[in-house]
Amino acid sequence: MDDHSIEDAPESLDEPALKRIRAVATFLDESVEIPGVGYKIGADPILGALPVAGDLVSAGMSMYIVAEAANLGVPLNKLLRMIANVTVDTVVGAVPVLGTLFDAIWKANVKNVEMVEDHLESMAGDDDEFESDPVKIEIDEE
Repeated sequence: MDDHSIEDAPESLDEPALKRIRAVATFLDESVEIPGVGYKIGADPILGALPVAGDLVSAGMSMYIVAEAANLGVPLNKLLRMIANVTVDTVVGAVPVLGTLFDAIWKANVKNVEMVEDHLESMAGDDDEFESDPVKIEIDEE
C-alpha cells in the first residue's frame, strides 16, 4: 500500500482514524513478505483457511474500514464500491483453496484504503466544500 501524505487535508480530518484503517488493511492484506519473491500477503488468506468463520472474521474487520470511511466523509457511491470489494473478497474467498489464493491477490482492504485516501486528497483542494454558505430566506410581505 502506498503511504499517501495528506498535507493539504481539511483541518477536520481524523488522522488517527486514517492511520487505523491503514493498519487494518496492512494487517489483512500485506503484513508478511514472502521471502525471495517480494510479494506480501496478510491475515486475510490465512483466516480464509478456516472455513466460514475465518472469512466472516475477515469480512468484519474489512467492514470496519468501510465504517471509518463513512466517518471520514467518503460519499455513498464510494462506500458502496468499498462494500462491493468486501463482498467479492468474502464470497470468492470462501471457496476452498482457490479462495485463499484469491484473497492473497485481490487485496480488497488495500483497494478500499486507497479509495479513502484518494477521496481525501481530492477534498484537500476543495476547502469550499467544508465551509457552508449562509442560507438567505426572503419573505415577501405583500
